[in-house]
Amino acid sequence: MSFKDQNPRIMAILGPTNTGKTYLAIDRMLGHQSGMIGFPLRLLARENYDRVVKLVGNTKVALITGEEKIIPKSPCYFICTVESMPISRLVDFMAIDEIQLCADPERGHVFTDRLLNARGRLETMFLGALSIKSVMKLLIPKIKFTERPRFSKLSYTGPKKLNRISKRSAVVAFSANDVYSLAEKIRSNSGGTAVVLGALSPRTRNAQVEMYQSGEVDYLVATDAIGMGLNMDIDHVAFSSLKKFDGIRLRALRMDEIGQIAGRAGRHLNDGSFGTLSETGKLAPETIEAIENHLFQRISRIWWRNKNLKFKSVKSLLKSLDLAPPFPVLRKVRETEDRAVLRQLSSDPEILRLVANPDLVRVLWDVCQIPDYRKTMLDAHVRLLARIYRYLASSENLLPTDWVAKQLVHLERVDGDIDTLMARIAHTRTWTYISHRSDWLDDAQHWQQRARAIEDSLSDALHDRLTKRFVDRRNLVLVRSRKPGQLNAEIDEDNSVFVEGTYLGKLTGLKFIPDLSASMEDRRLMTNAAHKVLQQEIKRRVEEIEKTENTKLALNDDGKIIWNNNQIGRLIKGNTSLSPKIKIDDSNVLNVDLRERVHERLSGWYEQTINKIFNPLFLLEKKQMSGAAKGIWFQLCEGLGSVPRALAQSQIRALTTNDRRILRSSQVRIGFQSVFVVSLFKSKIIKIRALLWSIWNGRASPLLPEPGVKTVFPFPSEENEFFNAIGFVPVGNRLVRVDILDRLSLSLRGLAKSGQFDFPKNLSGLLGIEDRETKELLGNLGYKSDDGGNTFRRKNKKKYRIFKKNRRYANVTKKNTVRKGKVGDPNSPFARLSDVKF
Repeated sequence: MSFKDQNPRIMAILGPTNTGKTYLAIDRMLGHQSGMIGFPLRLLARENYDRVVKLVGNTKVALITGEEKIIPKSPCYFICTVESMPISRLVDFMAIDEIQLCADPERGHVFTDRLLNARGRLETMFLGALSIKSVMKLLIPKIKFTERPRFSKLSYTGPKKLNRISKRSAVVAFSANDVYSLAEKIRSNSGGTAVVLGALSPRTRNAQVEMYQSGEVDYLVATDAIGMGLNMDIDHVAFSSLKKFDGIRLRALRMDEIGQIAGRAGRHLNDGSFGTLSETGKLAPETIEAIENHLFQRISRIWWRNKNLKFKSVKSLLKSLDLAPPFPVLRKVRETEDRAVLRQLSSDPEILRLVANPDLVRVLWDVCQIPDYRKTMLDAHVRLLARIYRYLASSENLLPTDWVAKQLVHLERVDGDIDTLMARIAHTRTWTYISHRSDWLDDAQHWQQRARAIEDSLSDALHDRLTKRFVDRRNLVLVRSRKPGQLNAEIDEDNSVFVEGTYLGKLTGLKFIPDLSASMEDRRLMTNAAHKVLQQEIKRRVEEIEKTENTKLALNDDGKIIWNNNQIGRLIKGNTSLSPKIKIDDSNVLNVDLRERVHERLSGWYEQTINKIFNPLFLLEKKQMSGAAKGIWFQLCEGLGSVPRALAQSQIRALTTNDRRILRSSQVRIGFQSVFVVSLFKSKIIKIRALLWSIWNGRASPLLPEPGVKTVFPFPSEENEFFNAIGFVPVGNRLVRVDILDRLSLSLRGLAKSGQFDFPKNLSGLLGIEDRETKELLGNLGYKSDDGGNTFRRKNKKKYRIFKKNRRYANVTKKNTVRKGKVGDPNSPFARLSDVKF
């Protein structure tokens, strides 16, 4: 009961996963002048094709799968899917991977055919699990077996909750919906995951695997496609279910299937582990022992289908397909997809009329083998194949170019959700398969390139959708920020902060503001992440503040200190109105030491700024003056540069000649109505006086007069204190700037010496008001008009008036005043005469 084989070198390399079988086969193949290896998956074939190309160059290596053919002019080595192997081509070395799939009900007959018929001229190698050994020994008595131990240990860790699965884990599900559901949960818990399904194109699959391999995500959710040799750095495999639908029924996984998938954990010498999710329950003790020790029930029978088909007629073809196997160890295959399609097409009278000769029967069988990658209803697939066959059986023997173009143009759209894109990719794979039948198409190479370009664009779009749905890059960064380690941060020109390429918020000045669209918990995590990655940038900014010129720092109308258009601090109430304190803005990324450095710099800047503005007052503090002059200085500081004369009258009387000289040299003017510093009435300085008053009093200041305004009408009497602080005093129901009122009073006194005087129109220009308003103001200052405002005189010549707070004037008789140069003046040259007796 064996097949005669003339090749003396047939080897079987058997063992569990991670034993280096594939590496050995590639190494042995490259030791020959030619060779061919068949892999169970298109994805796996592509992965190993890339590996061999790196070793020997792309001119020596061909890739042949159902949907992809890369065949250089004179290839030496062929990397194929098992179904696509051109086994009629003679090569020195031949190998089949995962040979235990002979026992697979759906594809087993293909692997069995390769086991029986695929041979290399010098060496043939079969790679697989130990469970197939007894069958191989029966069918190929001369085969030599080599058993390889696993490089690393595989251990069971029991059930775990999904959110407790460790990093570098793969969670295995057995349907696309379960994959999506698990991926969504991992996204919310851990930031994101890669996904791998058999339906993905190689381009999409590679992009997803690269995310996992590079560490961009720490988890992988996959179907059992990962069990077929997809090599990744997986430390743990967790099963979300122990059942799968095999196309006919929902059944429990076999021990060898669990072992094949679990064996993906651990890479080379790194140990791996496997387990289940909590909802799935525990594995049976015997299953655990079998998987850990790689002891699985041996395969006793494998699937087989007759290879020698008869193409005389459709009936003879069907009969040859149904031929019984020659040996008991071989099982007749269940109805396969291609046979089911043939059976349906053969029931169509129109198709039967077209099958006129054996060549057309062979064409019909070739059409039936077009895979249904879409996995649609069989009837829909049969209708497509029936149309294809009608075109091929016509006189042209080709598919119409316009029709093919129309089929492909519908697939070029990249809009839609994940399922829509996957359906388009599956449909494109069907046309990619068709395009590689060069005898069916005019300019087949063009259609191959067109289908490949469509698949690539759809694959890129699918990868983008999968990433957006199952990878929350922000959450991923936040999760990683909890762990020690370096995170990469970037700050763009707009001060937006990106960590690992993900937007977290903005750095305004020395403060990080997290993205306001995030939840409160995420904002807290964002701030923690930003604190870790922004320390160097914050230190650099503090150093820049320390070195910056004073002109680069500014104080706005609200008392906020501005640097580079951003607030970094503010003024708060201090010991005096002229000396508020500096408060550095609360910052979640500014440590204590850096905060102290900023405070010191801003304190120095403010001191220099305020000293420059109020320089006369600060200079007076250092002068040698009498107590009376010191008292006036103190009141000027409290009044931010001006004080009503009535409040300082007692000190004014006690001033010495030296005091008056010092005050004049410091720009302090003792006016008729007020004592004030001449230089403190510019619009910018008035704003600062208002700000200091507001900070000292702890409330917002009233609306300031417009820049350049010298009088304000009407005057809100309840704000008398504020307007005094900024240098405006009330005259009647009007406010007049102190320095302007002093000039006005001086001018009027000069005019009033001669008694009656004409109304001076230049006064209206000085005040910035109309003549009518000026005349009214003169009346409030004690000047009377007897002719309707053309001429004025002082109301009482024997008295002059002194401005007093909360009332307009207090009358003081002439005999009570002290004038310079009179006997009553202690500084007069005549003061001593009062003591001389004649």
